[in-house]
Amino acid sequence: MTSPRAAVFEAATTPARPSEPPSLPQVGMSRWEQLRHFIPVSRERWRQLVNAGKAPAAVRLSERCTMYSNAEVHRFLADPVNYRQVQGGAP
Repeated sequence: MTSPRAAVFEAATTPARPSEPPSLPQVGMSRWEQLRHFIPVSRERWRQLVNAGKAPAAVRLSERCTMYSNAEVHRFLADPVNYRQVQGGAP
C-alpha cells in the first residue's frame, strides 16, 4: 500500500495527458535555442548557411538578441536544398 505522501508526489509528477511533440509556430520569431530542435545542422553550420543566403536571415533585435522568422524557417524546412533568402521584401 502506498503512503498518502507518495500518492501526492506521483500525482504531481505524472502529466495529466500525454505530452505533445514540440512544434514550431507558423508565425512569430524564435531564437536559435528554440529552433535547434527542428534544424538538422549545428549552430555553426546554420550560421554559415545564413551568411551564404541558404537559410533564413537573422533579425538583430539588440546586441545580444538575434531571432529568426518562423514563417521563413518553415519555408526553409519545406525545401532546404532549394531555399534562398528573399532579397528586399517578403516572399
